[in-house]
Amino acid sequence: MSMNQTPRGERVHIALFGKRNAGKSSVINAMTNQELAIVSEVKGTTTDPVYKAMELLPLGPVVVIDTPGLDDVGELGQKRIEKTMEVLAKTDIAMVIIDSTIGISSFEEELLLQIKDRKLPYLIIYNKVDLCKENRPEISEGMFVSAATKEGIEELKEQLGKLVPEEEDKFRIVGDLLEPSDLVVLVVPIDKAAPKGRLILPQQQTIRDILESDAAAIVVKEHELRETLTYLNKKPKMVITDSQVFSKVAADTPKDIWLTSFSILFARFKGDLEEEIKGVRAIDKLEDGARILIAEGCTHHRQCDDIGTVKIPRWLTQYTGKQFRFETSSGNSFPKDLAEFDLVIHCGGCTLNRREMKSRIARVKAAGVPIVNYGILIAAIQGILRRSIEPFPLASMILDEDDL
Repeated sequence: MSMNQTPRGERVHIALFGKRNAGKSSVINAMTNQELAIVSEVKGTTTDPVYKAMELLPLGPVVVIDTPGLDDVGELGQKRIEKTMEVLAKTDIAMVIIDSTIGISSFEEELLLQIKDRKLPYLIIYNKVDLCKENRPEISEGMFVSAATKEGIEELKEQLGKLVPEEEDKFRIVGDLLEPSDLVVLVVPIDKAAPKGRLILPQQQTIRDILESDAAAIVVKEHELRETLTYLNKKPKMVITDSQVFSKVAADTPKDIWLTSFSILFARFKGDLEEEIKGVRAIDKLEDGARILIAEGCTHHRQCDDIGTVKIPRWLTQYTGKQFRFETSSGNSFPKDLAEFDLVIHCGGCTLNRREMKSRIARVKAAGVPIVNYGILIAAIQGILRRSIEPFPLASMILDEDDL
């Protein structure tokens, strides 16, 4: 990701659904005035969900998702349909594209039921209206457009702008905890696992959120923290650290300064901090041979001392003195059958949008499986969880109730 681009996880995700040849790809091209999507008269040209990050007025930064047809056929077609339906978990606004010359069918009606069940904002778009001439179908809901002639396209974009979830601007990573002129120290390890020449996404986003709050950010490595704190003529409001150096940073940070981690901030920002605090109670109840899923939202190159595949399994084994069966997933490959696991440990989800992260947590919860994220787990096994959630009263209250 370029430093001047909005991260995909922070963009509104707009997904287009419909039967083959309904004109989903053509509608995308008409909306953007670009040939972004391949179009063809041959049914099934789009074979997998295609993600396009773009600027779309009046919405701003978005990800448009072009999906395969809902009426695809054969064994491979069924797999494509399954992939299409998985897109719903990360969709902020759904667009159901219908061929005006054919009208709505059971495919779209079933999809609309699922969309409404998930309480997703949606638009029903009747495309190819230019081919209907005077015989437009009667509709009770939706709007007519023509991707070929651009009829109704500007109105379509205006309607999309009205559907952007109002809550999108309410969530902050850390800004709601700060006052103007507050000072925040961020601890960023630079080791062999750190990407060359840049900060990782949660660090970038946190710095930006601090600056937008008219506060100041100081970035140091873990071995520089103690000395930096002695030099400052103003006490920081809080210290935010990479979870991997939590223990050292906790020892070097005075007790009267808030301390938390990027991962815990993202549990609140993207996921469900309170639910993941509840999940901590499962750690001490794990039995030998327990099956644990470690899930990451991205597909980064794994290093020899990778946090997800190496460090967390090692720390958890050392803490409990037990042997577990660890399994991993990354990117979009989140398991379907979650009930077979005893615990799910998820990353902060910085590359996922909020809806997908919450969908994953909801699926884990529905399966009756506890879930924690990296930072919460690490803080718990290092004995500093209570301190690391001090800025969050509700989470602290839940922890007090559990008496961990």
